[in-house]
Amino acid sequence: MMERRSKPNGPRRVLLLTGASRGIGHATVKRFSAAGWRVITVSRQPFPEQCPWEMGPEDHIQLDLGDPAATEAMIPEIRERLAPDGGMLHALVNNAAISPKGEGGARLGTLAMPADGWLRVFQVNFFAPILLARGLVDELARANGSVVNVTSIAGGRVHPFAGAAYSTSKAALAALTREMAADFAPRGVRVNAISPGEIDTSILSPGTEKIVQEQIPMRRLGRPEEVAQAIYFLCTEASSYVNGAEIHINGGQHV
Repeated sequence: MMERRSKPNGPRRVLLLTGASRGIGHATVKRFSAAGWRVITVSRQPFPEQCPWEMGPEDHIQLDLGDPAATEAMIPEIRERLAPDGGMLHALVNNAAISPKGEGGARLGTLAMPADGWLRVFQVNFFAPILLARGLVDELARANGSVVNVTSIAGGRVHPFAGAAYSTSKAALAALTREMAADFAPRGVRVNAISPGEIDTSILSPGTEKIVQEQIPMRRLGRPEEVAQAIYFLCTEASSYVNGAEIHINGGQHV
């Protein structure tokens, strides 16, 4: 059932979100759309018709973020799409990520991941966020916008399911968030990260329940909408003096 959209106060705000088709991305679309934001989505797949936000197909960009040339070439089209809203981008959320698995869903460690796999994971998970943010910095600055990078609890420890390339790319993205916060803030753009733990999505691995019972003080999985709420907080005036932070959303798993 579609959430009722609230009437925005003043000019329409615009979110550009990568990885919107499921889980955290899907919940984020619904949270911002319900608050009256225009949501432009980016993913490798065509627009999924079952998604419940208005104007979805018209505001969807099909793009393989694993292709650096295609990613940079898409910047002018994104700018063109922002033109009706004064060329302003109020929020960029870099949520898209990949984590390849081995045979039978096995974790790929440092010895098992092929070289081309490392390159593709880092292109999607690490390089695409800075290519998009740097390419759209003027539009973000025009709106005093916010960038949110989605890292992971796997970026700070060896995780039993997340592969080595995924984990190291997320650790690098956390470091990139700090660098971007220092560079973008003088232009009026805040850059922060959220670091989810075990969230109840379709990509959970077998054995997650053991982690829940042994490592998470709250003894439950997180919900995608709980992560979306934190992203929304970082994109609004409620977090106006938060810059360069990484918010852990994991029920205390990191302590």
